[in-house]
Amino acid sequence: MKNDFINVALPKGRLGEKVYSLFEKAGYPCREAVESSRKLVFENPEAGIRYFWVKPSDVAIYVERGAADIGAAGKDLLLEYGPDVYELADLRTGICRMVVAAPKGFSDDFSGTLRVATKFTNIAREYYRGKGRDIDIIRLNGSIEIAPILGLSDVIVDIVETGTTLKENDLEVVETIFPVSARLIANKSSYRFKNAEIRKLAEAVGKAVNQE
Repeated sequence: MKNDFINVALPKGRLGEKVYSLFEKAGYPCREAVESSRKLVFENPEAGIRYFWVKPSDVAIYVERGAADIGAAGKDLLLEYGPDVYELADLRTGICRMVVAAPKGFSDDFSGTLRVATKFTNIAREYYRGKGRDIDIIRLNGSIEIAPILGLSDVIVDIVETGTTLKENDLEVVETIFPVSARLIANKSSYRFKNAEIRKLAEAVGKAVNQE
């Protein structure tokens, strides 16, 4: 791929569409990227921008390894996987919380090992290590909420946006670990060699964020 483009990894789905909208408002449009197409890569030579859509959890990998110069990834994924990238800005979209949730009325009496179901194993481990709590992590990839209902775990560590799913399953938030939102990230080498272009883009996107 040509080096005169800024290569952008966007997360597939609603979050990516919101992020693309910010880039478009910042002066980096490429309407083809959000229209129905079988193409995988979309570019606007006039704006010097090239977009491609990837699975949200893969964005940081593409950026870290240089396939993308910049990308948009949730703070949850950055903390979970710890990619070696620069975090340039908070895009203030995809807002939610990383929480500990449990069946209503649950109280941790510290009498034994706490069973924690989650797909964010590193975040959960670090959080409870900081509390000095002995835990047994149960890694799950989906339907985390069902784990305490069926007695598989005592609590869950997961992302919550509205809390509706928790309420529908008689669960409640017992602790908030940290707030989550999408962040603009950059490959370290790209930031060095395309510094002027990336800084210009980041500044323009930042202005677009402030206008939301």
